[in-house]
Amino acid sequence: MTNHLVLEVGTALVIIALAAVLAGKLKFSIIPFLIILGMLVGPHIPVFGIIDLSFVNSYEIIEFLGRIGVLFLLFYLGLEFSVKKLERSGKNIVVGGSIYIAINFSLGLLYGIVNGFPLEETLIIAGIITFSSSAIVAKVLVDLKRTGNKETELILGIIMFEDIVLAVYLSIVSGMILGGSSSWYETLISIGISLGYILLFFVIARKATPFLNKLLNITSNEIFILVIFAALFFIAGFSETIHVAEAIGALLIGLVFSETEHSERIEHLVVPFRDFFGAIFFFSFGLSIDPSTLGDAVWLVLGAVIITIVGNFVAGLIAGRRAKLSYKASSNIGLTIVSRGEFSIILANLAVMGSLMDVIKPFAALYVLILAILGPVLTKESKRIYFFLDKIFKWSAKEEKKKLLVKQMNQQEQNHSS
Repeated sequence: MTNHLVLEVGTALVIIALAAVLAGKLKFSIIPFLIILGMLVGPHIPVFGIIDLSFVNSYEIIEFLGRIGVLFLLFYLGLEFSVKKLERSGKNIVVGGSIYIAINFSLGLLYGIVNGFPLEETLIIAGIITFSSSAIVAKVLVDLKRTGNKETELILGIIMFEDIVLAVYLSIVSGMILGGSSSWYETLISIGISLGYILLFFVIARKATPFLNKLLNITSNEIFILVIFAALFFIAGFSETIHVAEAIGALLIGLVFSETEHSERIEHLVVPFRDFFGAIFFFSFGLSIDPSTLGDAVWLVLGAVIITIVGNFVAGLIAGRRAKLSYKASSNIGLTIVSRGEFSIILANLAVMGSLMDVIKPFAALYVLILAILGPVLTKESKRIYFFLDKIFKWSAKEEKKKLLVKQMNQQEQNHSS
């Protein structure tokens, strides 16, 4: 059977390509299609001649290619993020991002505790519920031509702020789960090592830029990409040895390269690898799930979906109003960033690596599926949702009243001055 490994991997890639074409035709996120198709095939499917859709023999290879996909996804995220960018983005993004994360994380923690999960599982569930999918959100904003909207800067800022918190959060949680800590003292040491490791890369990103600019001044694309990939895979692999998730190692080295003058060149060369291996990651995640286990997580997922939509809307509304945006623009924020995707699945994979409760994986899969489909729909229908809620809360009337009051005050000032 091992003679057909290449054929099996090729068959998986054909399925992935078909999912991409279908998603493109429907102008929808590719993530739910890949997860669904991954779940539909697998060990429960019979072999059709030489075409083996069970992927029993090639599963480990597909899973490994998926792991590479995670590295590229997080590496690219690191390249997109910059400490300097955050400093320039201002107070609104920090305040808005803090409000968004505080509300959603609190709801996630509460949900895990109410459902009786142990600490580590609760932290994973809280993370799955908190972090939105930057890939889906960015795609939706472009597809709906909303990149020029007033609220879009704040939306992108919140996503960027989420990425920083995600890096710290993943490091802490991976230190706790993968560190094998049996006491609070050992757990604190694991967390300390993780945070120290992150801090080291932040220092390198700020201090070693001139040296890296010279080192990466390579004319040949072939040699350049070899040097970049060598750094990526070595740092990711080394991170695991000190119980920091390999994905975080990839994000951190991406962060370092983002501060160099070669960041755009690296991004341009990495995008095809990110898209190719990233697609395999979502497919392999679906492949690892037995559809018959999804029933165990249905009620847990439905509750999580409801609190996510409510939490996102409230957080977006508060963040938008604090940034002096209209009620309509503020309501768009929470509805736009409700999609969950790659980060929720990365957290679920972390739970699997740490041998946590079996329900986490089907929970994450179904939760991501529902919100990856609902998210773009809620964004598209945000105008109707706003008008429906406006009838109940009378937001537009409040804004008109405020405008009228300001106008009257200005007129009074003009009368006094004349």
